[in-house]
Amino acid sequence: MSFLSTGVAVVTGAGSGIGRALAQQLASAGSALALADVDETGLLQTAQSLEKKGALITTHVVDVADEAAVRSFAEEVSNRHGRATLLINNAGIALHGNFDEVSLDDFRSLMNINFWGTVYGVNYFLPLLKREKRAQIVNISSVFGMIAPAGQCAYAASKFAVRGFTEALRHEFAGGNVGVTCVHPGGIRTQIARHARIGAGVTGTGHHEKAAHFEKLLRTSPEVAAARILRGVERREPRILIGSDAYQVDILQRLRPATYWKTLSRRMEKLVSESK
Repeated sequence: MSFLSTGVAVVTGAGSGIGRALAQQLASAGSALALADVDETGLLQTAQSLEKKGALITTHVVDVADEAAVRSFAEEVSNRHGRATLLINNAGIALHGNFDEVSLDDFRSLMNINFWGTVYGVNYFLPLLKREKRAQIVNISSVFGMIAPAGQCAYAASKFAVRGFTEALRHEFAGGNVGVTCVHPGGIRTQIARHARIGAGVTGTGHHEKAAHFEKLLRTSPEVAAARILRGVERREPRILIGSDAYQVDILQRLRPATYWKTLSRRMEKLVSESK
């Protein structure tokens, strides 16, 4: 029996994209599931798409930016499932706009979801995870947790924060029963760019064009991303890169830590041009 087939997996952001694909593959593996999303409609669609293997599957409408809601979520999981063996902090949003086009409220709202939602998840589920012989925390950062593109101040800040938080956790928990994994997806074909919030100071329609161009760079399917994450969980991998673009970015930022953006921006423009 694998680790995944005998446990209870908690997945946030399960209403679409990578979260939905993770839920589907975990259900196929036989895992019990506690699925959360702020989007109740998407969450129910995910639940309806799952293969029924006999393991308990529960859904929870949760805003991960709300500390009290995450605390209640952990209590519900404890009451309904009695345990948790895998926590995947996947919920997140994007934000269009340069720094001087986004308000502090825009910035704060994104950080509350992407970063504080991850911290809350770890904090309130950790007591359940610590009871297990083996447990795993998986925090989803991004390729933008390794590089910081123009126009992504808030998003990159949040994903760098998730990365730092996760790496420090891994060092603190080393040798114990709770493993910690940081995931850096490259371009995944999800709706995150299309559904991104727009900065309060952004004017015109240029952000729509930028989002459309960005979507042309999304090459990896959520299903492939989910399979790679779960394979890494089984192996207790500390760091997971998803997609050839993530590996290329990782190498480039090591070789050119101060000038990588000149190379990457030219490369992205070329890819967009070739895809037209």
